[in-house]
Amino acid sequence: MATLPFRATSKREANPARGVAIACTIGNMLCLTTTVSSVFGVFLVPISEDFGWPRAHVTAVLAIISLVSIVAFPIVGRLIDIFGGRKVLLIGNVAFAASVALVSQMQNSIVQFYILYAMIGVAGAIPCTAMFSKVISEWFDERRGLMLGVSAGIGNGVGATVMPIIAATLLPAIGWKASYAVIGLIVFGIGFPTLYFLLKDAPRSGDAVSADRPQPVATTGSTLGEAVRSLPFWLIILSLGLGAGCLTAVFSHVIPVLTDRGIDLGLATVVMSVLALVTAGWQVAVGSLLDRITSPRTAAPGFLVAAAGLWLLANSTGTGMLVLAGALLGVGLGTAFGALPYFISRYFGLRHYGTIIGVIYAIVMAAQGATPYLMDLWFDAHGSYAGSIVAIELCLLAIGALILTFPPYTVKISAAEVAGVNHGGI
Repeated sequence: MATLPFRATSKREANPARGVAIACTIGNMLCLTTTVSSVFGVFLVPISEDFGWPRAHVTAVLAIISLVSIVAFPIVGRLIDIFGGRKVLLIGNVAFAASVALVSQMQNSIVQFYILYAMIGVAGAIPCTAMFSKVISEWFDERRGLMLGVSAGIGNGVGATVMPIIAATLLPAIGWKASYAVIGLIVFGIGFPTLYFLLKDAPRSGDAVSADRPQPVATTGSTLGEAVRSLPFWLIILSLGLGAGCLTAVFSHVIPVLTDRGIDLGLATVVMSVLALVTAGWQVAVGSLLDRITSPRTAAPGFLVAAAGLWLLANSTGTGMLVLAGALLGVGLGTAFGALPYFISRYFGLRHYGTIIGVIYAIVMAAQGATPYLMDLWFDAHGSYAGSIVAIELCLLAIGALILTFPPYTVKISAAEVAGVNHGGI
């Protein structure tokens, strides 16, 4: 049994915990997903036209980012396990901001373009949601699910909404190259001071006691090897990992799936926006539910709801039903993203959490890259997404059933949490 990590339970202890929550939320607002991936569509055409490259050659960098991230995640996770989150994330913020800003110096060389984005992928794997979840999990126990949901859901949701607006505003004013420089400056100018002043490593055994660093609780947990040999590790990958991959594929294909059926582009865009917003909000909701209901089976209904939403997406034409479809799919995707880090902490503890979540996130990243490609392969072969949608619906139903087979959490949860009393305040 792994022992519980430090918990913020008093006013003296709540101040640093509050700062950590704010820092991790802002860190997620400025991560690779929000500052590079979400704005890429804004810069795609200008880059293609400036250099005379086919658009497919430009978008290939997204695959490059995924590939290098898969390699980088486990390494970064291990470094955070060894050196703590503060040092690694501060260095990561500087490296990531610099790599984004460097795109502004790019010349007409496709090789240079790919190298720069490979650097972004490596650096961006450091201050990412998975690594911020390690810090949150160490600081919060009873409210861990809620705070994981707040930092990731609100952080990514706000960032992915605001950054494309900033990019679209900058583009006509200063061009795409200078826009990358400004985005890099935003990542550093907001992110580094926030992390420097607010982010603290949770107390560990042997740390000195002080006013803002009370008596620590020893943290133990499974090694990566022990985790890989356990049933929950593979259940998590087969359920939450596959679920994230399937629902990400749906998210990326909402517009073509609807417009192929004659649905107006404006309505299709609204459905996709609803899906994104509900995904962000539901991470907070499912985190709170996981805190209050001490069973992994709490996550199962989210995938059954998503299966219903996918059926509506594929078969409905009315505005209300399609918006509802987007909301139900958002519940599923929010469940996958919200439950994944929580399950890892409750089954494997926190000592090697960074390493374990790095490996699992690498696999999830691979799934998120493969499933959209498979949907398009089906479309190219059959001229329709219908068959792939049915396959994803069946997967979602199977995932919901699989989660019902999960064993109880390995890490003991406090009696206060079982009673529904939340002592981990901020």
